[in-house]
Amino acid sequence: MATLTTDMYTLSRSHERNVLSLAQWSRASDDSLGKSKGAKIGRERKRWEVEELSTIRMALLRQNINSLVYDNSLSAQRLKCLSHRRHSRRLLKVFDEQDCCDAGDISLGGVPQFGAKAGPRSRTWGPRKCGAEPLKQTSAPAAKYINCDIWYDIMAWACYLKSKPTIMPPPKTESSPASAPDLEILGDQVTIHPTGYVEPPANQDEGHERNLVEHMARFRESPLDFLREVTLHVSGTGWRAYDEVIGQPIFYSGFSDNMKTAVMKAPMLRRRIEDLARRRVEVEERWGLLGDEKDRSRNKIGRKTEIEKSLQEVALELTDGMICKMESKMFIRGAYYLCTQLLTRAYHQGIHVSSEEVLRLRSVAEQAAKKKQSIVFLPCHRSHVDYVSLQLICYRLGIALPTVVAGDNLNFPVIGSFLQHAGAMWIRRSFGDDALYTTLVQSYIDTLLQNGFNFECFIEGGRSRTGKLLSPKFGILSFLLDSVLSGRVDDAIICPVSTQYDKVIETESYISELLGQPKPKENLQDFLSASSVLSLKLGRVDVRFHEPWSLRDFINGQQTRKNQSLATNSLANMQTSENRIRLLRTLGFKVLSDINAVSVVMPTALIGTVLLTLRGRGVGKFELIRRVEWLSERVRNKGGRVAHFAGAPTEVVVDRGLDVLGSGLVGVVDGLPETTYYAVDRFQLSFYRNMTIHLFITEALVSAAMYTRVKQGGGPDNQRITFDRLHDQVYFLSQLFRGEFIYPTAGLLANLNATLRGLEKDDVITVSRGPAGKALSAGLSDIERKNGRENFDFYCFLIWPFIESTWLGAVALMGLTPPLEQKDELWLDVAKTQDAAQLLGKTLYHQGDLSYFEAVNKETLKNAFQLFEDEGIVNLHKSKDKKIPSTIKLAKGWTPRRDLATGNIVPEGNLWSFIETIASSRREGKNRRDGATVSTRVLVLADKVGRQLFESAAAPGDVTVDAMRSPKKRRRKEMETKARL
Repeated sequence: MATLTTDMYTLSRSHERNVLSLAQWSRASDDSLGKSKGAKIGRERKRWEVEELSTIRMALLRQNINSLVYDNSLSAQRLKCLSHRRHSRRLLKVFDEQDCCDAGDISLGGVPQFGAKAGPRSRTWGPRKCGAEPLKQTSAPAAKYINCDIWYDIMAWACYLKSKPTIMPPPKTESSPASAPDLEILGDQVTIHPTGYVEPPANQDEGHERNLVEHMARFRESPLDFLREVTLHVSGTGWRAYDEVIGQPIFYSGFSDNMKTAVMKAPMLRRRIEDLARRRVEVEERWGLLGDEKDRSRNKIGRKTEIEKSLQEVALELTDGMICKMESKMFIRGAYYLCTQLLTRAYHQGIHVSSEEVLRLRSVAEQAAKKKQSIVFLPCHRSHVDYVSLQLICYRLGIALPTVVAGDNLNFPVIGSFLQHAGAMWIRRSFGDDALYTTLVQSYIDTLLQNGFNFECFIEGGRSRTGKLLSPKFGILSFLLDSVLSGRVDDAIICPVSTQYDKVIETESYISELLGQPKPKENLQDFLSASSVLSLKLGRVDVRFHEPWSLRDFINGQQTRKNQSLATNSLANMQTSENRIRLLRTLGFKVLSDINAVSVVMPTALIGTVLLTLRGRGVGKFELIRRVEWLSERVRNKGGRVAHFAGAPTEVVVDRGLDVLGSGLVGVVDGLPETTYYAVDRFQLSFYRNMTIHLFITEALVSAAMYTRVKQGGGPDNQRITFDRLHDQVYFLSQLFRGEFIYPTAGLLANLNATLRGLEKDDVITVSRGPAGKALSAGLSDIERKNGRENFDFYCFLIWPFIESTWLGAVALMGLTPPLEQKDELWLDVAKTQDAAQLLGKTLYHQGDLSYFEAVNKETLKNAFQLFEDEGIVNLHKSKDKKIPSTIKLAKGWTPRRDLATGNIVPEGNLWSFIETIASSRREGKNRRDGATVSTRVLVLADKVGRQLFESAAAPGDVTVDAMRSPKKRRRKEMETKARL
């Protein structure tokens, strides 16, 4: 069955009555035709329409008639009869008489136009008796969306409802709460599905998956249809015109010039130029470059004017290269068609969004447009497809396209200009001390927000190479906050966005970068050579929008929490340095929390998580399905969302996920009594496992803390852990990973008690409590032991790779102990030190002292070194000169001593105690039952790698830093050797 532009879930059962109306109309036509010549032919023609209308229209929909086969009995005469436009007008009349819908309610492709206005006869299009909320109409002229072919689609669907009631979604139960349907955006088609609906294959008999790209014509297969689609997009037919958009006017001739003029007139920029010119004149005056005292005053004025003019020219040139240039509507129509063609060839299942969320977003956009306020989209960033998919959604739903902040590394020939005219705003990756450029960026953002233009930037800065959310980057976020705090902008609407993928295109390149290979510079040749991904079937893209909220209300709410009066200079108080930093951090982590709240867990993430959290080499098909079902239920219980489940068996979903992952990630062993799957590339699969870890981070920390006793073995009583010791270890681990994960805001004690109650309810642990209900100790339950600790181990497996990575970084610090023969104090290159830690990790992994190869990834090690700096374990010196690398050395009090006789590092001291505390939660494995291995072979390897660093730093010609330079000020108290930070 070819895909229809709407499904049975979106049409009310009242449409079934229209089938009867159609039959009555058909019989009445038969009677009238029977009184005239050719009555027999007329009756047969009407009977064909009633009986075959649904199936034929489903086949005709966006297909080439010449390629149709309908039970080998569909004649050309019948096709011609049923496809005649005259009958679509008669069907339109029947529907209009039944008062069930209006022409303004449906788009050119049979798609509900969210916010389409149909004049005085506007009605609700959507389910009337199926329990779902109707899609209400609000704005946009209906005339541009009327097409008589639509009514064939509607009648075909109504007939199909009558004849195929068994494929309706299952009724809602208490375990499946009601939620709004999803929208599948595929090319110029939008399909409404029940939440998580999985459409069956095109032909159940053949058993192969339906080609979902068939709605976008291809030149080789159908050149005429291809040219027709291109013409429709370029000329702007129907919804493609993109005329009645919600937001401020864009895509008009002169837009770029007007924007440049507005930026250059910004008071902030003019003051900065005057200040820079004045300071330069003062320097030249001190140097005696302005002549003698007699002409100095006149020369100062002339020189200041000259410098200001020069700075204005530089600012104008920088502005022209930075701002987006959305001027041509014909260009954006063609760009939409091109990007849709490319995206749907790679992600063949299209883009899915929630109908409830986009309707809410359109409503907020309408209110923001009236107030001339900007919507600031803050998506997570996992792929270059992120901003493409969001632009396509905004275009398709009639929302003004946002200006997208993009790094100038993508501004290479051809592609850079294309992206800039499609909405990209180019900025440098680092601003340095360039005061003019910093002010210019702030002025441009102010101009966008003051005029109500939508805006988009990625809260994480760069793309996440590990699959989980990164810590927020505060650069652009600081500009946004400053615009509102200063009063230059009244308000802006924040909309966190989550973008999830069945499979991310760039994962292979991510793994190479995480293993230490330098990131290649983007260029046109690599872009063109990457076209092979278009032939892959990467599943679908899932975009979710959190409920938008006011930035001004957020600031006022934070001020209220400090119990200060909003009427007495509250904004001025919030602009103090300390309060502003605190406010900025709160804003950043709130956005990340909102993104996590609406994120959808994809089938590939479920499969990857299961495969990497089971003991053994592989897993059977039955066990894989069982664990995916268990994990799906746990995700829902934690408040998360799971894609692709309602309406389809778990086995079907697992099969589709395995197909998307491919044999390069998941292998299969055939010829066994049961089909067995195993992880081929565990490193790359960890990317998908990390998409679920945020839901179970508290359970993972508690389980890893309990593992300190479980790993000791013995009876159940010996493996129990006291509450105080559990609290200490959980606190230690939570502080250890505060830069990696986002924790619930209730506080450590409340989160710990809540997690213990949840694990106890799931029969994973038992908790002994005192008379007042206070927890005294915890241990594994008998049920969990009987089940082989599968659920307890699941939570441990989630966090163990991160524990190992931090342990590896700490062990590498032992190698920074200066050799006995090293008399001068040396600072080591930070980048080389991290590379050495990665090399040490690879060695330990291949020798069996490291369980997870993903523990050597560069991103997690970098975060570990940042933690060591924050806690004062190491001193870091960063030079303002980019040519001088950052350097590092162990802080005083954390440097181990060496044996004077052998020169070996002695395993004792603060750093050693810190390593032992981390190691207590590590996974047990080969030669790791106690600390003997670490204190011998591992320490010898760390010392060997460290000595190479010292030799490199002391070699002639290498950059060294004076040991007398003051180290960077510590931001936190020193880390204690006990289980507290």
